[in-house]
Amino acid sequence: MDAVTSSRIHSALVLLVDLVFVVVFAAIGRATHDGDVLGPAGSGLATTAWPFVVALGLGWLISRGWRAPLAPVRTGLIVWVVTVAVGMVLRAVSGQGVAVAFVIVAAITLALFLVGWRAIARLASRRRRAA
Repeated sequence: MDAVTSSRIHSALVLLVDLVFVVVFAAIGRATHDGDVLGPAGSGLATTAWPFVVALGLGWLISRGWRAPLAPVRTGLIVWVVTVAVGMVLRAVSGQGVAVAFVIVAAITLALFLVGWRAIARLASRRRRAA
């Protein structure tokens, strides 16, 4: 496998981890407030998650996340800000709630999920190289 292919696979895996975290965030919210993660006919999770999934993709494009997928600041911080801000706008225009308390909880949770795991991965990578 050449370096370009390896880099693309690595970036795709990091994007997949971000996507899983965003869906987990939506699932936790649904379970906490509705008690039913999937909702009627299984559409509930998709309805809750889609604004943040779309925003996550935009965050990756804006940050050019594939260039430094594990960078907590260069990629993670931008992806987080865009995911929260655009996700909230999309929720609002689609008629979903954007109460101040929800925005605060979403911002904190997604910061941990999108920046935090990158910081942990970076720290682990540095320790592994030092050993």
